Amino acid sequence: MNDSSASVALVTGSTSGIGAAVARRFAAENMRVVVNSVSSVEAGQALVADLDSRYGDGTAHYVQADIAADGEGERLVAETVARFGRLDVLVNNAGTTVRIAHSDLAAATPDVFRRLYDVNVVGPWQVTVAAMPHLRESGDGCVVNVTSLAGIRPTGSSIPYAVSKAAFNHLTLLLANTVGPEVRVNAVAPGLVDTPWTEDWHDIRAGVQAMAPLRRSGQPDDIAEVVLAAVRAKYATGQVWAVDGGVGLR
Repeated sequence: MNDSSASVALVTGSTSGIGAAVARRFAAENMRVVVNSVSSVEAGQALVADLDSRYGDGTAHYVQADIAADGEGERLVAETVARFGRLDVLVNNAGTTVRIAHSDLAAATPDVFRRLYDVNVVGPWQVTVAAMPHLRESGDGCVVNVTSLAGIRPTGSSIPYAVSKAAFNHLTLLLANTVGPEVRVNAVAPGLVDTPWTEDWHDIRAGVQAMAPLRRSGQPDDIAEVVLAAVRAKYATGQVWAVDGGVGLR
């Protein structure tokens, strides 16, 4: 793929799980994609090689960057634009958590809060600020934030994680209210999704399967489809879509 008119998407945290599914879905839609991770370099390079083999050389590019570190968001965006000449879609997918029982208040230390906020809130903010001039120039720029059902309901792998995702949801609304009409900003808030990150969460998975009207946990492709829908939704901004198999109803 060498079509300079094809849209360019940057997907943070995209070497596995939801991010990789989003990157694959975008490439299948004739978009050029920048894949990113903080550490899984080999997985990122393998995904790029696979996308190039499936959809044409030049479809994808990998950039290693820690979005929580000062200056790394700017570098990630700069390398994206240097490689592809434009940026039309930003998917803020990179995130982290720790599993702490909500009743264990002492374990949710200030250091845990700071780390989760740095990755889950400050990092996406830095990337978005760096990307905004290019998204404005796109003429159809959009941001999709991958948050969590834990930011909507009093649930989640830990209180610090849930609070960081609630902040991320509110950041979505604030940005949408600020950067229109040139750029749309929406969020997708998954419930439990089967990824390498959650593969040993057997207790939570069993609870979701018993509770959810759809009687299963989510798959990365389930979330990728809604991310793509958010990109295509030209008259939607400032929305947080829960994608949880109906858990939020119970």
